[in-house]
Amino acid sequence: MSSFELATLFLTAVAIGAWLNARTVRLPHGVAMLFVGVAGALAILALKALRPDLASGVVAAIGQVDFAKTVLGYMLAFLLFAGAMQVDLAELRRQRLSVWTLATVGVIASTVIVGVGLWLVGRGLGLDLPLPWALVFGALVSPTDPIAVLATVKRGHLSKGLQVILQGEALFNDGVGIVVFTALLAFAAGVTPSPLQALERVFVEAAGGLAIGTLGGWVVLRAMRGIDDFVAEVTLTLALAMAVYSGAQALHLSGAIAAVGAGLLIGDGRNRKSSSAATEVYLRSFWTLVDEILNALLFLLLGLELVVLPLELRQAGFCAAAILLVLATRFAVVLPWGSYLHLRQEERGANLILAWGGLHGALCLALALSVPPGPQRPLILAATYAVAAFSVAVQGLTFGPLTRALHRRNGKS
Repeated sequence: MSSFELATLFLTAVAIGAWLNARTVRLPHGVAMLFVGVAGALAILALKALRPDLASGVVAAIGQVDFAKTVLGYMLAFLLFAGAMQVDLAELRRQRLSVWTLATVGVIASTVIVGVGLWLVGRGLGLDLPLPWALVFGALVSPTDPIAVLATVKRGHLSKGLQVILQGEALFNDGVGIVVFTALLAFAAGVTPSPLQALERVFVEAAGGLAIGTLGGWVVLRAMRGIDDFVAEVTLTLALAMAVYSGAQALHLSGAIAAVGAGLLIGDGRNRKSSSAATEVYLRSFWTLVDEILNALLFLLLGLELVVLPLELRQAGFCAAAILLVLATRFAVVLPWGSYLHLRQEERGANLILAWGGLHGALCLALALSVPPGPQRPLILAATYAVAAFSVAVQGLTFGPLTRALHRRNGKS
């Protein structure tokens, strides 16, 4: 199938799934699309058992999709830019210590705890997962997924501080996490940079990406201040998201953080004083639509990946242990900040909200799919898919009711 035919097929599935969801159960869009994708994958697997000749064409079409390249090469720039536009920049500045600590120290601590823990689990189950590759898994699941988090936080009843911490952490820690993952992947593959070199690389890529995104955002803001034309302004922001992401990547800096930095500046309405209310509505509506459509498509693809991933029943215990380990580590990492917020803001349940709202999704699977072939790859893929599917389906589905219950318990209307 051609790329256009594949895109038509997937967007049609998204449209039908969204319509059915809106008419019936009204689940969060991401969760609904994941279920549609998984249902489609299970139907294809059943057809494969009954009529392999008919199923082979569909499986081949899905196999044509390079999931890692689709996420990291194309979609991430738009999704991060659109997500950053939703964040209150003034509140982010107030919560910067919490956000930066969770996005840096939190990612590194989680990488070590999850990696060592899964290595011990693998040894206990008699599975061949060396410690360096277990740490690679720890690195790819430690960042919270901005795509999943931003889609879910919208439906929660959260204080502005907690909402911005979850949003800001998710937007920045994926850039840090990608750099840590890349360094550990090189180490596991036999290229051994020193710890100091690895930390320097994390800092340079993150700071450089933020500088490029901020500079690009400032230039576009200056251009937008002299006009009030929604077509021109939308086009400028679209070019900005693509330019800072691809430019940073070309310079071996963090394209993810560049897109976030640019989106934060554009999203702060106070920076665009010349724009009319109508232009502001058009601009935000455009990026909201981009965010929703790409999110839906991404979660559909996440569900359909079940068809092509090498998952085996004997890995079930290992996958269940990975889910529990990632959850326990998340609680441990956010405990200091959740307790601090509880004491400072009387935010009851902050630990639970920060832990349960730290979702994982398509980004970690995209990173896992970039792991080179080897005996460890099937285990990493299986555990990653289990963590991502559980996070989106279970945490994503229950986060809204959880925050509403805590909201009522705190006596807020």
